[in-house]
Amino acid sequence: MSDCGFGDFEFERRFYVDELPPAVLTEPDPVLIVQSYYLAAEGYAMRMRVQSSTVLLPLDGTEDELQVLGDFASEFEFCAITVKGPMNGGTRYEAEREIDVNVGLDMIRLGGKRIIKNRYALWLGGDGWVVDVFGGANRPLIVAECERGGPVTDLTIPSFCVTEVTEDRRFSNESLSHAPFAGWSRQFAGELAVDGPRFLQGFGHNTLETDA
Repeated sequence: MSDCGFGDFEFERRFYVDELPPAVLTEPDPVLIVQSYYLAAEGYAMRMRVQSSTVLLPLDGTEDELQVLGDFASEFEFCAITVKGPMNGGTRYEAEREIDVNVGLDMIRLGGKRIIKNRYALWLGGDGWVVDVFGGANRPLIVAECERGGPVTDLTIPSFCVTEVTEDRRFSNESLSHAPFAGWSRQFAGELAVDGPRFLQGFGHNTLETDA
């Protein structure tokens, strides 16, 4: 929830990343996230999320969300249920409420479409970024996201961001729970090869960092 007068709205821009940047690995407090979507249609979503700051899994394609929930049930220390509206120009309605972890774990086990990921957070310039490294059927997808308390304009885009996917609904977490990246990664690679990288132009001036 924004604290800048916008109420239950979030402002973010998302980017596809093809290789985990080394700076991310120095993050001291990554978290493991398992979440389940009970509704994912036309941009609307209802999500249950549990997360742990004490367990970080090697997401090598063999992890099973239900097994993780069972093996590490005592390690999850936070749970929330969230309702989301469609993304519109980098803005999205989001209302979240924290709930009992054990209730959330049981609900995730009982239903919905699940995803698993490790989340890293870092500061770049004056912006906070999160980098999500997905496991399971979404491996080896990596998505970076910049979120602010207001519209994400005049953004300095790190060199590890290959192309912007803010308005590509396929990359939303709820879409990934129903249509995992493994099923269309080759199609996306072909699109990227033909169209090249793209960055939204309606958010002020984009500054693209380089490795040089």
